[in-house]
Amino acid sequence: MELPVIDLAPYLSIDGGDDGSMVGSELGGGLSELCREVSQILKETGALLVKDPRCTVEDNDRFIDMMEKYFESPSEFKRLQERPNLHYQVGVTPEGVEVPRSLVDDEMQAKLNAMPKESQPSLPKGPDCKWRYMWRAGPRPSKTRFQELNSEPVIPEGFPEWKETMDSWGYKMISAVEVVAEMAAIGFGLPKDAFTSLMKQGPHLLAPTGSDLSRYGQEGIVFAGYHYDLNFLTIHGRSRFPGLNIWLSNGQKVEVKVPVGCLLIQAGKQIEWLTAGECQAGMHEVIVTNRTTEAIKLASAQNRSLWRVSSTLFAHIASDATLKPLGHFAESPLAGKYPSMCAGEFVEQELAVINLKGNKEEP
Repeated sequence: MELPVIDLAPYLSIDGGDDGSMVGSELGGGLSELCREVSQILKETGALLVKDPRCTVEDNDRFIDMMEKYFESPSEFKRLQERPNLHYQVGVTPEGVEVPRSLVDDEMQAKLNAMPKESQPSLPKGPDCKWRYMWRAGPRPSKTRFQELNSEPVIPEGFPEWKETMDSWGYKMISAVEVVAEMAAIGFGLPKDAFTSLMKQGPHLLAPTGSDLSRYGQEGIVFAGYHYDLNFLTIHGRSRFPGLNIWLSNGQKVEVKVPVGCLLIQAGKQIEWLTAGECQAGMHEVIVTNRTTEAIKLASAQNRSLWRVSSTLFAHIASDATLKPLGHFAESPLAGKYPSMCAGEFVEQELAVINLKGNKEEP
């Protein structure tokens, strides 16, 4: 199955000067249908491919080039940016720290075992063998009950372009997520700003991963074990190496192919909460597939980096905002499964579940 690509340009071309309460009936027929398509795809697949004219191939390449250079640095250098005292919520997370939820969640393991063999994920034996860098994107609240989730960023020495590159790419990724959030809200029959108003000053994280394919390039190796993301929406630029599998709402396993110039968006647990389960958090994994090994051979022949970089950004609901089913979703028979709570409390609960090493970890 090929995921359809949604071009955001038609929506971006409309006047954005309304007060945020616009609903689908106030858009032209074509745009209303486009918004319904966005919400329907997220509902059915938990994932969406978009093309945003503000996020260019050159932007993505510039970011990946810098992150390849960083991840190629010696481990001793990278560990200088490690902040375990802040639960790895800023700076670098070394390989062997992040624990996939499927490794520690008994309920999830029971569901995996009940899946048809062809749909089952590749279960890891331990923590993920990937590095990650956590960079706060966007403004933070001056006052918050969740200071650990809103810490100051860490900048490695020897990368004078670091802050500008991270901020620029992070800003563009957040902007793309905000447009999709508006379109999804309209498609779900909510006001345009139903989601984006809750995202303001959220603890958004630009969190690129780095996986060393020269060490871990054998087919079947798991870089990110089967899991969902705890945040609102996750967005990725196109990686130079394939390997992402997602699960549709019907349980079908699909290997995602992201076209050049496109971005991948995935539904997280917070949008599931806000829609009372109408839009489920998308399950996914990253592993070495036969397509990955072919890309490794090509990169080796061209003398290119063998670090697989994923330019991931986790877009969050603001820590002090309330998570609860919105609008008509509050009347859903499933609304009781999603009790009202502070988004920051929800994040802390989710992080605690995958705490195997005495450290809270991110999605």
